[in-house]
Amino acid sequence: MNNNHPYHLVDMSPWPILGSISALFMTLSMVMMFHKLNHLMMFMAMTFIILIMFLWWQDICRESTFQGLHTIKVTKNMQLGMILFITSEVLFFMSFFWAFFHSSLTASVEIGMLWPPKGISVFNPFQIPLLNTSILLASGLTITWTHNSILNNNFSNAKNSLMMTFMLGILFTILQALEYMEAPFTIADSTYGSTFFVATGFHGLHVIIGSTFLMICLTRLTNNHFSSSHHFGFEAAAWYWHFVDVVWIFLFSSMYWWGS
Repeated sequence: MNNNHPYHLVDMSPWPILGSISALFMTLSMVMMFHKLNHLMMFMAMTFIILIMFLWWQDICRESTFQGLHTIKVTKNMQLGMILFITSEVLFFMSFFWAFFHSSLTASVEIGMLWPPKGISVFNPFQIPLLNTSILLASGLTITWTHNSILNNNFSNAKNSLMMTFMLGILFTILQALEYMEAPFTIADSTYGSTFFVATGFHGLHVIIGSTFLMICLTRLTNNHFSSSHHFGFEAAAWYWHFVDVVWIFLFSSMYWWGS
């Protein structure tokens, strides 16, 4: 059936309601894990969410690649949606920076009117944090290389550079996990520990999400889903990854370097 408009009217899908139910299930199972140390339900909930994500993404890839439903108008609206989403993420991290600077610039009596609070041994910003900074900056270069390669129809270089970006993201996650394991303080150590671990932890979660995004794009690139004029799926991943890079620069300069 031919439409007289450029918009995509999506078919009925079970994934939104099933995804919502799985998210609720994960929240309840997380509470049970905290109180009863039962990890089975949490594992089941995560399995359901990952399965629904895979099937939902599969439908979207089919609509955009094989059915041709993502017209120019639809793509522009998706670009606007991605911009608004990243804007909301910026405001999300602004709350953490607000809490950090409020606690550090007006250190209260309860923490000895010192920042960092007395008794807390902070990280050396010029060890693992600086290495992670160089890793993310390098990943920003490689993902830009991927974009330029796609625009020039050089898909061999695009695959190689996207694989490099994905591996750099995995390396960053491993190094941050090692840093957390060796941390001399915990999230319960005053406002310093709380603001540090919440901000860097959520950033680490965004790196994992971005790495998953890149892995999906690498699979699609291998299956020839992208062309020089139709590759918004990759562009969205690249925008998200650059956002992750910029947030880390602010985290490194404020919480690791200035805050220490």
